Amino acid sequence: MKFATWNVNSLTVRLPQVIDWLLANPVDVLGLQELKMSDDKFPVQAFADVGYQASFFGQKTYNGVALLTKLTVTNVVKNIPNFADEQSRVIAATVPSHVGDIRVVNGYFVNGHAPGTDKFEYKMSWLRGMRDYLRSELEANPRVVVMGDFNITFDDADSWDPTGLRETIHHTTEERDHLKALLALGFVDTHRACHSDLAIDKKDKLFSWWDYRDFGFKRNRGLRIDYVLASDALRPHIASCIIDKAPRKNERPSDHTPVVMELG
Repeated sequence: MKFATWNVNSLTVRLPQVIDWLLANPVDVLGLQELKMSDDKFPVQAFADVGYQASFFGQKTYNGVALLTKLTVTNVVKNIPNFADEQSRVIAATVPSHVGDIRVVNGYFVNGHAPGTDKFEYKMSWLRGMRDYLRSELEANPRVVVMGDFNITFDDADSWDPTGLRETIHHTTEERDHLKALLALGFVDTHRACHSDLAIDKKDKLFSWWDYRDFGFKRNRGLRIDYVLASDALRPHIASCIIDKAPRKNERPSDHTPVVMELG
């Protein structure tokens, strides 16, 4: 069973690319972020035509998340319960699988912009709310997958310039501590689990996002900020996790590319 995450940076612009990718990569669950469209604009039929049901939580111009699934989901929840937020950032649902029902949480984590700003404090508060939410999800069902654009690098191996960008947004100790605290609840970073030979000084680092500016993709000046986490109960079933760089080569691509995790 395959789970994928992709920040499409406008589904209006990228819909044909998402459809083409699904036809070539028929994953079971695809989490999308940054839809940048209201719910009434969501292309339900376009996805139905290629065999996917859609659960979505949109927002005009900004944010927005969706889950595309081959099987019918249950218990759809939008945003973090008991955390007041006007932005559409989280959608969760229960998906049947060969190892039992899996709770899938798809999130567009807060960017934060810069340490010391109100937006950064919002990010810290949001991350605390997300951690409390995921703790409760694990208590309800030990099989949980959390995926999305986390807007955090786990460590220096996940940044093209860890020295020059140290303690800037996506690289701060405070952000990374929050991510480590999420993992400490009982999750594994499936990419890191499947690529244990990563080295901080490797020139061929594996990233999931590249800036549009300064030939970022061509020069591999990127960040790994898109994750698929699996709970400890799913750890024995993790078969692979890959970053599919092909869509980043498209004409008018998203600045992110899909991350795909398979459970065997």
